[in-house]
Amino acid sequence: MPISQRVLTPVVASPVILAVVTYFFWSSIIHPDTIKGTKHVLQLAKTIPLPGDGPESLEFDLQGEGPYVGVMDGRILKWRGEELGWVDFAYTSPHRENCSRHEVIPSCGRPLGLSFERKTGDLYICDGYFGVMKVGPEGGLAELVVDEAEGQKVMFANQGDIDEDEDVFYFNDSSDKYHFREVFYVFVSGDKVGRVIRYDMKTKDAKVIMDKLHFNNGLALSKDGSFVITCETGTGLLHRIWVKGPKSGTNEIFTRLPGFPDNIRRTATGDFWVALHCKTSLLPRVILSHPLVGKFFMKMLKVETLIHFMNGGKPHGMVVKVSGETGEILEMLEDSEGKTMKYVSEAYERDGKLWFAAVFMPSIFVLDTSVYDPK
Repeated sequence: MPISQRVLTPVVASPVILAVVTYFFWSSIIHPDTIKGTKHVLQLAKTIPLPGDGPESLEFDLQGEGPYVGVMDGRILKWRGEELGWVDFAYTSPHRENCSRHEVIPSCGRPLGLSFERKTGDLYICDGYFGVMKVGPEGGLAELVVDEAEGQKVMFANQGDIDEDEDVFYFNDSSDKYHFREVFYVFVSGDKVGRVIRYDMKTKDAKVIMDKLHFNNGLALSKDGSFVITCETGTGLLHRIWVKGPKSGTNEIFTRLPGFPDNIRRTATGDFWVALHCKTSLLPRVILSHPLVGKFFMKMLKVETLIHFMNGGKPHGMVVKVSGETGEILEMLEDSEGKTMKYVSEAYERDGKLWFAAVFMPSIFVLDTSVYDPK
């Protein structure tokens, strides 16, 4: 056989073999994992439409009114019930002329995690462009609280929680390079540049308490204030960071989640609801196996295609409840077909109802807890 033919044969055969393997095994490569023990109930949730897209987080005020949600055009909206609907409450940027309800415009800001301070009624806002901001109980234009920690700019403030006893605000800075509009690149790049920051509301000092995280997304404080938990979307890990007591200054893995986590909310009993953007599957595990692999796919594919692959070709919704003591997963709820919920970014339990935010959807959702917990 001529040398040229010997060289060309494997070159021609390789893509053919790859195509055949892909054709026959594509479903198992891309399809989301099937998880035992989940309750298929999220499709039963009630949908509450919004005058805007992307309610990434939700919160209730001191009077129990709300929920309040932040949307893509930089506004914070307040739900006034079925008759009154949604009203504008606040916004993170005075530049409103070019804002879009369906697309993120950096100059308009992008409110993400929301946390009311119970002492003052101030609403703390993690904005994906400007940093941590706050607005008073009457709403209006929010003011900047912190946009730097230890000499480094806060690029991607994501979710936070308040220790009322210590007057401390803990929050995630998810990237040192990308803002919210490039959120998917933070995820796929594999870069471990996320930070957890402790902001002293009295001294105005911002200190990093954990770093080198792969897209740290959600964050919540324990019921007794002894530790903070934060999740890495890129690894599915939930970390516990001790901030008080004999273990203060140390951290450990709290649990591993069956998908790519987003926001975290503590329940009245001290457990945590963690929203999963989607379950994992073989292809995302390959893409996230090494930063070079992720960056290769970033260059080769459009963002929309990557999102499609990471969702297993089928956007869906899932949330898990984690024990605040042991890290054990107590509940797993899902809408595996995405009939009602997709891209769930937060689950918030309150007064016998479970409220859901969804980062790409034009609505929020609410489900009676009796649907999945007869007790």
